[in-house]
Amino acid sequence: MLRMKSTCERCSAPLGLTDRAFICSFECTFCPHCAQQLEMCCPNCQGQLVLRPPRSHSPTERPPQRFKAKLEKLLK
Repeated sequence: MLRMKSTCERCSAPLGLTDRAFICSFECTFCPHCAQQLEMCCPNCQGQLVLRPPRSHSPTERPPQRFKAKLEKLLK
């Protein structure tokens, strides 16, 4: 599962679950301003920075129904 980092790695700006942020394939995370300054290239791995998908809630807040059903089946 994608680890949603809460701050920009370059400027430490706070990034919420639904805020726009950019990540590379190693999940380095940058705010939109820093991503533009870096020309959409990760300074750590030289990979392309792409828009991070938003998440509406934490996975521990509300597990998906299919996950809950699988878990109940395993615990029987």
